[in-house]
Amino acid sequence: MTTTKETPITAATTISQDIRPEDLDEINGFLNHVGVLHKIKPEHNVKDSFSNLVGGVLKLISVERGKISCSLNVKAPLLNAYGGMHGGAVGAVADRVAIACARTVVGKDKDIFLSELSISYLSAAPHNVEVVVNGSVIKSGRNLTVVAVNFRLKESGQLAFTTRATFYNMPVSSL
Repeated sequence: MTTTKETPITAATTISQDIRPEDLDEINGFLNHVGVLHKIKPEHNVKDSFSNLVGGVLKLISVERGKISCSLNVKAPLLNAYGGMHGGAVGAVADRVAIACARTVVGKDKDIFLSELSISYLSAAPHNVEVVVNGSVIKSGRNLTVVAVNFRLKESGQLAFTTRATFYNMPVSSL
């Protein structure tokens, strides 16, 4: 395979000898399909741009101690190359909902830091579908808080994604 500037695989890419040329072509095609060559637009090249994306589609439904419920409309900026909600967007939403949920039980005297986020992708959330995102604290102690966040398609109730976030609860620094 010859490399050009129009391919993610360049002369600087290290390629193992056991990779067949047809497999390399397949990898190259996939990387092109998912937009590896696309440049980041200036309006997205800002600190925490995922929050900007998430903020435009996530709406708060209810808050109570240990529970948060939101709705999310799957808009074009959140889509992957296959027309479903992108896994990174699922992670960004899960992170923010889990933090908000944890904040309902962790005191202001503690900062929380994400130590683990696991995501199970069970089905797609296609373009323009409304998704109900429910967060609930599974356990909260002196040092750790664990939050589950589930994404269900509003119309069918089908579980699309399920996540679990673990946070360290750390005393706020008084520097």
